[in-house]
Amino acid sequence: MPNYLQTVDIEWFNQRLVKVLVIVLLLFAVLLLRLMQLQLIDGEEMRRLSAINSIRLQDIHAPRGVILDRHGNTIVDNRPSFDLHVVLKDAKPLDRTLAHLAPLLDEPVAQLWERLESVRPRGPYAPLLLKSDIGRDTLAAVEANRYALPGVMVQVAARRHYIHDQLAAHVVGYMGEISPEELRRPGFEDCKRGDFIGKFGVERAFENVLRGKRGGRQVEVNASGQVVGVLQTVDAVAGRNIVLTLDRSLQQKAEMLLDGRAGAVVALEPDSGRVLAMASSPAFDPNLFVSGLTREQWNEWVTNTYRPLENKAIQGEYPPASVYKIVTAVAGLEEGVVDDQTTYFCPGHYQFGNRAYRCWKRWGHGNVDLIKAMAESCDVYFYRLGEALGVDRLAHYAHRMGLGKPTGWQVDREARGLIPTAQWKLNRFGEPWQRGENLSIAIGQSFNLTTPLQLAVMTAGVANGGTLFKPFVVERMQSADGQVTYQGAPEISGRMDLSPENMALLRKSLWAAVNMPGGTALGARIPSVAYAGKTGTAQVVARPRDDEHLTEERAERHRNHALFVAYAPADAPRIALAVVVEHGQSGSGAAAPVAKALIETFLGLADD
Repeated sequence: MPNYLQTVDIEWFNQRLVKVLVIVLLLFAVLLLRLMQLQLIDGEEMRRLSAINSIRLQDIHAPRGVILDRHGNTIVDNRPSFDLHVVLKDAKPLDRTLAHLAPLLDEPVAQLWERLESVRPRGPYAPLLLKSDIGRDTLAAVEANRYALPGVMVQVAARRHYIHDQLAAHVVGYMGEISPEELRRPGFEDCKRGDFIGKFGVERAFENVLRGKRGGRQVEVNASGQVVGVLQTVDAVAGRNIVLTLDRSLQQKAEMLLDGRAGAVVALEPDSGRVLAMASSPAFDPNLFVSGLTREQWNEWVTNTYRPLENKAIQGEYPPASVYKIVTAVAGLEEGVVDDQTTYFCPGHYQFGNRAYRCWKRWGHGNVDLIKAMAESCDVYFYRLGEALGVDRLAHYAHRMGLGKPTGWQVDREARGLIPTAQWKLNRFGEPWQRGENLSIAIGQSFNLTTPLQLAVMTAGVANGGTLFKPFVVERMQSADGQVTYQGAPEISGRMDLSPENMALLRKSLWAAVNMPGGTALGARIPSVAYAGKTGTAQVVARPRDDEHLTEERAERHRNHALFVAYAPADAPRIALAVVVEHGQSGSGAAAPVAKALIETFLGLADD
């Protein structure tokens, strides 16, 4: 080969080599510059991202305070719940992870996708709740397959547990998931989406007391998002426990006696206003709100004619019927219209104008004084009192005895009831009050409306000599270690201001209603303990003439409400009650036996 050709080849090779070296040097320079950028310029950010990828923050939910009765019996507590979460950044490939998880949960994959799409993530590494309360068998299956389920984790949370299902449901209330609107309200700064808070009853009214303060832990995770170590922990602060004034045994008895019938029972301690029992029927199971309420169950409740979600003890408004005769008697005595010697003759009706107002006893009661009129619930006696007193004076004494206004109940909104006046009717209907209406008002009919709680407060006031106490249900609050942070105490809301002589006569007449021959509540008498009470039978609507063609349901809704108020023992009262049985027909037949059984239970006289 000629020399000049060799020279050309060497030069061509050297040129190519130089180019390759330049390219390699440029690549190394770019790599060096990139390393310098990562180390010197972006080093801090890279270290932060690395930490995020391997170090996570986990919430520690605060144990919610338990709820107990006055004797320390637990009514509401917490149980462990195993909740399944997924971290989307770790669960890759997500479709394969969900496909492996679906048979373990016994759910279709499509349903898991729908659940994930319905949850808005709080961040790329925030665990999303896939299924709550999975059960121990499912937990074992997930743990056995944990290495095939990247990004899937099980967290243990405390779930509310209402031990006796429906017991005192309308008092303790229920919980539900916090709404976006509630998250923005003051007092919920520590809450997050998915948290459960009190929605009704004691759970709602004392949410900030029961909730406690959440904690957290800093954990280290591997590439699959599984925890390999705990770096730091800030313990949660448990919520405070609440001890109620309720007596669990008495509450259970009240609910058992109402079972299958719409109505309410309120039992108070006369000298303090402590609520010993408060039952509303039909009731509901608060556990269903926590475990997941179905649409069908919710629709069944809200469309139920007998309103199971309503606390009838404080929100139900009923004509007081003959129980109102207590007010009429007080007004007549205090105004001097009658005294212990006054008698009226009852022939079975009272003629007023061109209308005859009938007494419930068609053949009449004959000559009656106040004691006999109250004991036998003579309508004619109270018609004449109502005619003499007028609606405004009756309203004055009704308000003095606690009717037609809130009692001061501390938990949920209570209904006011209605005690009419002449001015009220003029404002409401644009019509003047008619004298004949005084007769209906005097026996608790017409526009009169009261709540069972109001009737119980009034009865307790008569029992203790004339003092009205605000009813309260929280006896005390205490920390998890037993330190008392709040102690409930009686609070006076008003006084009846009756003369001692009139109060004594009134109490004697109520004793006669239960213990005297002819008394309307004689059938509910307790031989070993004398107690006092008053029956009432409230007309709901006029029964149509062709009532034989009514369906059973419509016929029942036309039946009268049954009422009974009582306190026991008569000479040293320890309990005051109001019982309402919707469509129970008569106070003596439906409501008085309920009160009798509750008194026997509370005083330890019952066989069971």
